[in-house]
This record gives sequence, structure tokens and C-alpha cells, in this order.
Amino acid sequence: MKAAREKTDVTPPTVVSSEVARRIRQHARSNMKTEVCGVLIGSMKNGSLHIEECISGKDAAQAGTHVTFTQDTWEHIYKVKDAEFPDQRIVGWYHSHPGFGIFLSEHDTFIHRNFFSAPEQVAWVYDPHSDEEGFFGWSGERIERLGLIAVSDAHGGEECSETHNSKEQADAYEDEGPADALREPQARQSSSLRWIIAMLTHLLAIALGLLIAWYIFPRVLVVPVDPQTGKPLVELPSEISPGLAPPAPAANAPAATKPAETPPPDASRPPEEEGKGGHAQSK
Repeated sequence: MKAAREKTDVTPPTVVSSEVARRIRQHARSNMKTEVCGVLIGSMKNGSLHIEECISGKDAAQAGTHVTFTQDTWEHIYKVKDAEFPDQRIVGWYHSHPGFGIFLSEHDTFIHRNFFSAPEQVAWVYDPHSDEEGFFGWSGERIERLGLIAVSDAHGGEECSETHNSKEQADAYEDEGPADALREPQARQSSSLRWIIAMLTHLLAIALGLLIAWYIFPRVLVVPVDPQTGKPLVELPSEISPGLAPPAPAANAPAATKPAETPPPDASRPPEEEGKGGHAQSK
């Protein structure tokens, strides 16, 4: 039977790196429907627990309301830890509660009691929907929410500047300021010149293409024609359409003969003579 914990076994003051906090929140936001998990890497310094790194729980068994560290997950965690953080230890774990608040469920409590039972090991819960978060640690036999967590900034002590860079970078930026001020108008002029050259080049290419098309491709000429004879109604120059010019008559072609016209009847002739003539013809 496990010995009862003493009242002195409580979680020490905890300090978490701001970079670790950012990476854990980013990991939780990568999946807004199911839980994700990982472990916290750190060490004890001056009686305080410092969380300095984290390792995501790859191949964890994820579900909507719980997450489980599988055998593959632990193998991945220890492989990364031994390679990148050999002098540090696992000081807790984290997981997300997407949309259902900050607490430790019965399943979470089981994980913490069986895998993170040391006094200096904590549990970090983060809700990516509300951005609420909380730490849980040991207080004797109980697991309770911690009331005070400190956040450390690795860039603390650096001189502030508008560019959020180091002093050397800020000084270099100030030194280059006048030169940049002179280069900006030149850059704008150069950009305008390039734009004008590009427009002229495009217009020249279009004009050249139209000129080539005028000489290479046939041109369509619309001419009204007589629907009965099929001849054009307007006179066309022979150089435009020599095929439509009327053919010249052949030299040896016979002249067209005009049929003889029948003279009209003589109106001065009396009708009797016409009758007689008719009778004479009948005889």
C-alpha cells in the first residue's frame, strides 16, 4: 500500500517561460475540437520550479473530452528529451480543454496521480476557445489549482525600442535612417519609370502585331450584288478584285444577230382588201 503523503509535499513556486506558454497555446489552437497534450520540461532553481521547455505528445489517443499518453507517445517524448534536454527533467504535463473550461476530470486526475506524482510536477490546462488557463499541483494528498504562477521573459533586460530589437540593431537602424529617407523617393521614381516603360512596350507590341496581321491575313471586302445576275452593283477597281471585272469580248467571236422585226399592219389599208387578200390566200 502506498504511503500517505506528508503535508509538506506541496508544489513549489512555479515559473513558466513565456516562450513555452506561447508554444503550448499554439499547439492547443491547432485543434479546436479535440484535446491535445504534451509534457513540461524544466528544473528546480533556488527552491522554485522553472518550466523552460515542452514536448508535444505525438501519436496521443485524442478524443473530444479526454486524451491519453500512448506507448508511442512516451517513446517520442523520451527520444526528444534525451536528444535535446538531457540535463533537465519532466516536471509536469499539459493538455487542452477545447470549449469546456479549466478543471481536471476524473481521467485527468488518474493521469496525474499515476504518471506525475512528484511534488514538483504540475498539470497545465488551457482552453483555446476562451483563452482561459490554469495550473494544478500537489498539496499533500490533494490536487488543487495553484493560485500564483510567475511568467519569465528570456528577453528581459534588453533595452526597449520601437523595433523591439537589441540596442545594436536599433543603432544600426538609426544610422541607416537618412540614407533610407533618400532612397525612398528614388525607389518611387524608379518604380514609375519601370511602369511607363512597360506600358509603352505593350503598346508597341500591339501596334506591331496589328501591322503584321494587316499584311499577312486576307481582308474581307463587302460588296452589294444583284440577286438575279450576281454582278456587283458598284464598280470595283480591277486591282482590288480582278475576278469581278467584266470579261472582254473575243476578237473572232461572231456578232450577235438581232431578230427581224415584224412590221406593224398598215392602218390605211381598207378592211375589204384585207378580206379579199385573205380569201385569195385560202384559194
